Amino acid sequence: MPYLLNFTSFSNTTTTNTNFLFPTLPLSNLSPSFLPTHPSSHLSVFLSSSSRSSTLGFFSSWKLSSGMGDRAVSSLDNLQMSDKISYLTQKEAAEIDEILMGPLGFSVDQLMELAGLSVAASIAEVYRSNDYGRVLAICGPGNNGGDGLVAARHLYHFGYKPFVCYPKRTPKPLYAGLVTQLESLEIPFLSVEDLSQDLSKDFDIIIDAMFGFSFHGKPRPPFDDVIQRLVSLHSHAQAQSRRISPVIVSVDIPSGWHVEEGDLDGQRIKPDMLVSLTAPKLCAKKFCGPHHFLGGRFVPLSIVKKYKLNLPPYPGTSMCVRIGKPPSVDISALRENYLSPEFLEDQVLADPIDQFRRWFDDVVAAGLREPNAMALSTADKGGKVSSRMVLLKGVDEHGFVWYTNYESQKAHELSENPRASLLFYWNELNRQVRIEGTVQKVSDEESEQYFHSRPRGSQIGAIVSKQSTVIPGRHVLHEEYKALEAKFSDGKLIPKPEHWGGYRLKPTVVEFWQGQQSRLHDRLQYSLIEIEGKQAWHIVRLAP
Repeated sequence: MPYLLNFTSFSNTTTTNTNFLFPTLPLSNLSPSFLPTHPSSHLSVFLSSSSRSSTLGFFSSWKLSSGMGDRAVSSLDNLQMSDKISYLTQKEAAEIDEILMGPLGFSVDQLMELAGLSVAASIAEVYRSNDYGRVLAICGPGNNGGDGLVAARHLYHFGYKPFVCYPKRTPKPLYAGLVTQLESLEIPFLSVEDLSQDLSKDFDIIIDAMFGFSFHGKPRPPFDDVIQRLVSLHSHAQAQSRRISPVIVSVDIPSGWHVEEGDLDGQRIKPDMLVSLTAPKLCAKKFCGPHHFLGGRFVPLSIVKKYKLNLPPYPGTSMCVRIGKPPSVDISALRENYLSPEFLEDQVLADPIDQFRRWFDDVVAAGLREPNAMALSTADKGGKVSSRMVLLKGVDEHGFVWYTNYESQKAHELSENPRASLLFYWNELNRQVRIEGTVQKVSDEESEQYFHSRPRGSQIGAIVSKQSTVIPGRHVLHEEYKALEAKFSDGKLIPKPEHWGGYRLKPTVVEFWQGQQSRLHDRLQYSLIEIEGKQAWHIVRLAP
């Protein structure tokens, strides 16, 4: 039976959705070789009871809707508006806290929970647990320290290994409860005396949650010594000309900084990440580290109006948003150390189409965006190669199907050289599938049937676009679209253009790739061979 896909939710109208969060997927929903431990812990995946039933419905009907929130925002938009973001004075920050916990009905533990979650989410955005797993949260006696305790708990559930240094415990039920929660998870508590003078030996991340915006004066023991160790840590790393490790993440205010004027003498903590809460404080303007996030997705409209706050929108369902200038990146240093279950010969199915379906089921169950997106590479008769992204619209025992304009560049190349390759890349699962084969057009009946299953807007768009031809401007497309929209406004059938239809790639080689540690990736390749006059699939392992 053909394995036809209908991905109507992946139209151009949904391409602005970005930065989605997925917690942990039940093992029962996945094939045996699934569940890589991906470095981005915030990109792990989950299905709640309601979404699980939706997924089962998907497998029966092969339809999928995105439903990923009502306001998706790109990080680029927030970086571009960073110069316009509001900053609070110490007085304004105190007043806002009083209003939140007074007439607006928030409790201290509510705000602390949201703040701590924001800190943990910000850390997970940048510092992946595989590379920065050991976290030390140094917590002060006030609310800032409580934020650090909450962050440690969330980081534990995100896959990190947190430790807590909490030398001046606050004798209040709220704080005692936070300690009990951490102890129940067997998170170690360390005294200042337990800490090495050189913290770089034992930890990858240090959370500075000692003092917040209400702190005045000079830090007292033992925090003065701890702060000095963090300052020395940064200086020592510079002297050794090496990457600073551990990285320092400050909660709202770098401890020891003036709330409004920042690092007054240039001799204070220099955090790598600052997580501002509610709104950035004035001292954040002096922050020079690579990662500045805003957390605390709870600011009511009345406070926004009263203090004329200009705050960035949060992407998707995230509890944090990046602000400030983007960090500089050394492209040569960008790499991942993949962690995946072994992908072995005795685990794969005999037919690559069946194996592809198995992996595709995993991708759909994981909730990845546009799982049917694939790179299509074609070449003209002279061997000049071109590539582009298209969407898979069907797969069966005969091959892989997509639809396009028969007068496009890829169509002209396929008419000269009817061979192509496809590449599916599913980053969050550490997987890719590479397919080579011969290409031919699908039947007119298939193209006609699929064309009329598309949204009417997409049908009109296919008529309007003379794909790959030069046009004087975007306005031409809009004008022709509006004219056709009016012409077919009575709901009558929109005729399929003769120059539009589908292609099917019949595979001759299929390779399944799964990322592994130290670049020792799994590569299993299927190729068609002839045995006693019949074609059969032969499976070999390729060196990575």
